[in-house]
Amino acid sequence: MSILPSVLKPGPRNLITDVAGIKVGQAEDLGARTGATVIVPDAPVTAAVSVMGGAPGTRETDALDPTRLLGGVIDAVTLSGGSVYGLDAASGVTAWLGARGRGYEIAGSGVRAPIVPAAILFDLSNGGDKGWGEEPPYRALGATAAANASDTFSLGNSGAGFGARAGSIKGGTGSASLVRDDGLQIGALMAVNSYGSAIVPGSRSFWAAPFEMNGEFGGAASAVLPARAEWHEGTKAGDAGLRQNTTIGIVATNADLSAAECTRIAVMAHDGLARALRPAHAPVDGDAIFVIATGAYSLDEEMRVRHLSELGTYAGDCVARAIARGVYEAETLGDVIAYRDAVK
Repeated sequence: MSILPSVLKPGPRNLITDVAGIKVGQAEDLGARTGATVIVPDAPVTAAVSVMGGAPGTRETDALDPTRLLGGVIDAVTLSGGSVYGLDAASGVTAWLGARGRGYEIAGSGVRAPIVPAAILFDLSNGGDKGWGEEPPYRALGATAAANASDTFSLGNSGAGFGARAGSIKGGTGSASLVRDDGLQIGALMAVNSYGSAIVPGSRSFWAAPFEMNGEFGGAASAVLPARAEWHEGTKAGDAGLRQNTTIGIVATNADLSAAECTRIAVMAHDGLARALRPAHAPVDGDAIFVIATGAYSLDEEMRVRHLSELGTYAGDCVARAIARGVYEAETLGDVIAYRDAVK
């Protein structure tokens, strides 16, 4: 099927689950001010990742290399708070999937090995109770999130973005989608815990404002950068402990992409992160974006390079919108003020 100019609009939910066959589950620990998000496709999907931040935390990303045994085919993706502790959320997701017969079959053994790559963000200094001793909550959060998987889910203080902070204000989990009347579907989910700011200094406008659709993050018009604005206004630049940031997420599409093509879309999707945050991909950020493709929508082989370029552009737009929505939908948590309270 050819990708030709046609109507682009948000899907019916304006969530990543507007891509058919994709579900999202979330779980939070309110006392610890943290959470986890899991993206669970109905069947194994082709996947890739691009890590462009200077301080990443990931799991199973080598399995996404198209030259590896499984060729980038996975069963789920996990995003979590908790820094290094949060990587264990994927263990809960893996166990939950394996108990239900999901995963790569180990020949002749009857054992399944679910492939669940993951990324984490830093929320350990957000004021929550982290006194968990030898039993961090993340494995349980991952399993609960997987069990909660649905085609609807909450934004803002939810899942991996529950305890997040975006620059000097509250961060959160955001999502956005684009669908076309010819059947193409693409969406993004982002957990925003950025060093950089999502807001233009001296204004209530999001950097992502030019990409907003249907007033999805408040409808504030684009603002011009003040002539004397400092690059660090609205960031965490004045804070101690700069290794405490990350924006992580996932793009999903129904296009029939190879693992190598998913990798290219993941690289292009990072353009959306740069459109929505200033600065982005800093040495103190662990920015990572996964891409998954269900393969239900066939691309025109004669125009494939052009189609991939368009898909990458759409992916970046969805990422930028998802980031802004995550910040817009967030609520004040402790002494970290939310956008909608800050601009009153």
